Amino acid sequence: MILKKIKAFLRKKGVTGLCFGRSLKTVPEGSVVLFPYEPGILNCGITGILAFKRRSARTADLPVDELEHKVKDLFEYTWERLKQKGLRQKEHYLGGKELLVEIKRLCDKLKAQDSFYECFSNSSGCKDRVSALCPKLERLIETEEKARIQTTGRPAPEDCELTRLKDIVWSLKHDVLENIEKIKVLGSFEQYDENPLVVRQLKGINLVFNNLDRLEVRGRDSAGISIFFMLDDTIFSQLQKTLQEASLLDEFEARQAGRVLVNCSIRVNRQGTTVSSAFTYKIAAEIGSLGDNVQYLRKQVREDAVFQHLIRFPHLYQTTIAHTRWASVGAISEANCHPVDNLGAEQDDSHEKISESNLGSGTIHVCLNGDIDNYMSLKRDYERETGNSIAAPITTDTKIIPLQIEKYLNTGKTVEESVLLAVNDFDGSHAIAMHTDLAPGKLFLAQKGSGQTMFVGLAEDHYVPASETYGFVEETSRYVKMAGDRVVEGKSGSTRGQLFVLDQDSSGGIEGIRAMYYDGTPVDLSEKDIKKTEITSRDIDRRNYPHYFFKEISESPGSVEQTIQGRLAIVEKDGKKYPHVLLDDSVVSPRLEQALKEESIHNVFFIGQGTAGVAASLCAELLSYYLKGENIRVASFKASEFSGFMVDDTLEDTLVVAITQSGTTTDTNRAVDMAREQGAYTLAIVNRRDSDITFKVDGVLYTSTGRDIEMSVASTKAYYSQIAAGSIL
Repeated sequence: MILKKIKAFLRKKGVTGLCFGRSLKTVPEGSVVLFPYEPGILNCGITGILAFKRRSARTADLPVDELEHKVKDLFEYTWERLKQKGLRQKEHYLGGKELLVEIKRLCDKLKAQDSFYECFSNSSGCKDRVSALCPKLERLIETEEKARIQTTGRPAPEDCELTRLKDIVWSLKHDVLENIEKIKVLGSFEQYDENPLVVRQLKGINLVFNNLDRLEVRGRDSAGISIFFMLDDTIFSQLQKTLQEASLLDEFEARQAGRVLVNCSIRVNRQGTTVSSAFTYKIAAEIGSLGDNVQYLRKQVREDAVFQHLIRFPHLYQTTIAHTRWASVGAISEANCHPVDNLGAEQDDSHEKISESNLGSGTIHVCLNGDIDNYMSLKRDYERETGNSIAAPITTDTKIIPLQIEKYLNTGKTVEESVLLAVNDFDGSHAIAMHTDLAPGKLFLAQKGSGQTMFVGLAEDHYVPASETYGFVEETSRYVKMAGDRVVEGKSGSTRGQLFVLDQDSSGGIEGIRAMYYDGTPVDLSEKDIKKTEITSRDIDRRNYPHYFFKEISESPGSVEQTIQGRLAIVEKDGKKYPHVLLDDSVVSPRLEQALKEESIHNVFFIGQGTAGVAASLCAELLSYYLKGENIRVASFKASEFSGFMVDDTLEDTLVVAITQSGTTTDTNRAVDMAREQGAYTLAIVNRRDSDITFKVDGVLYTSTGRDIEMSVASTKAYYSQIAAGSIL
């Protein structure tokens, strides 16, 4: 009883672990060390009895006071107040862009680890004060929308100050306050104690689950998450003792058995004086609704008593990777669900615990987006060279990735060298995420080809990698995009594909990313590579609709209206009214404008796939009508057919207009790449800002505002808006 009281007291003081005879360099933050020592230093007599390794986290510089003050300023610049003061709405509405940017910055500050914990624990009523701001701002938005309609007869356009204010309220309600409640549930705090370390870990895991939920529309027949912990062996011994006292040690060891990585599997491996513990949760379900899989995975974490005990012990490193997908190779099953690991040899059906020697080169977990086209030949090579066969339940091509990495590790290569050698063995387009206890605290991201993308969100104190921008926008709007589709001159000729290494021990930001091409040629990242997206987590929300299908059909009229707003005006000349198109150089690039003026464009080709292909056909018909009698050929093609049959030796007199809903359609994006290689001018009509195609073309005409993201396969809203955009073009 006395020992428990001492431990509880120490936790309140920020102490998260107790060690004996250790160097401060090898123990987690927040640890007390009895009889500390420094290796390589000879001391005579007693030089240290007790030491404390401080947490790097500073007392949060809470922005609540300043946030409340700035919100108060907003009410001085409402629609009615500006009329009373005789000020112009354009410059001063809601305090102008600068005030809203400052309020957004303060809101984002609440997401940082220390500030978030202060809100979570409701220190000084922080959470209550933030909660009180939301209804106040919502009433302001409602009042301003009514005032705008009464004055102008129209709602506010989507790119105005009122939209930015809506983004701010959404961020406070969902990205901060709602996540507090999610984390409380995820951490089972009604059963287990609360401390900053646990909240910090669960905040990251909750973010991954939120992002899986948003990305699920890309594929949902299976989903999985892998969470790696690296613990000092003394701390690990304390964990084992705690599990023994809770009658959980047998379960902990039983879950380490079995050669196939399935739901609730645990892998434990010793690396010197540290011990890795990898927890994996999976689900495979061909039939279900959006949100079902992530809800199931959250339940697994919440009800896993072993995991709930482990996260309350200090760790040296913790990394997480996760994936949701449509299975393209292999059956839809837990065994094939990502992540997969490097345990490959088929053995008998005994359920003996895997010994550390069986783990070979360490524990490696991998997720894949894309396909390994030469999987079967690599699998045959692996089985011939090792004499092992991949366990029968595993039929996914992803399995070969950790096995190839392990193959090179066993020849004495470093982890980084092994990953580079392995990814060069893979044919096809891919995006890979990997972590291993052989490189604690590091995430390895590999991307090659134009079929997949990989972004790295740059948060204040961590990285958020994702395959789409809406996979990181909850946490940050700043990001770096991997350019694995770019062909460059490397060390010994042309090379393609990029590898990023994200390290928890790095300085963070752009400087903390180690980047290289697949031949090892360094990639020099700089501030110019950092981009900022306007998309927020609000843009991907289903609102109160049960399915995206209903949401997008219902929103079609508004989306068409927003596509036209700000791009088409009616001007009067000589008593007659004429349409006047307003497109800037972000749509029609200066290079294309010059070519049009010089009449050097002789072909205009619209391309697309699926519904976008139908829209391309209609847009071509419209342009043919307007250009009747001109010496310009106008045609539409399926992107796949265009790339296969319509690319001549040169397309220097051709404008290619690519129409796409998501901006990630492989056939369309590849056709654009090929057209540009042949000298064509390129332009995209797309509804998603910062999607893959926007980085490939000379100009972009967004449907709606570029934030009106459509996720349903029905593509109703996108189709109507694409026709409107094509008409304007």
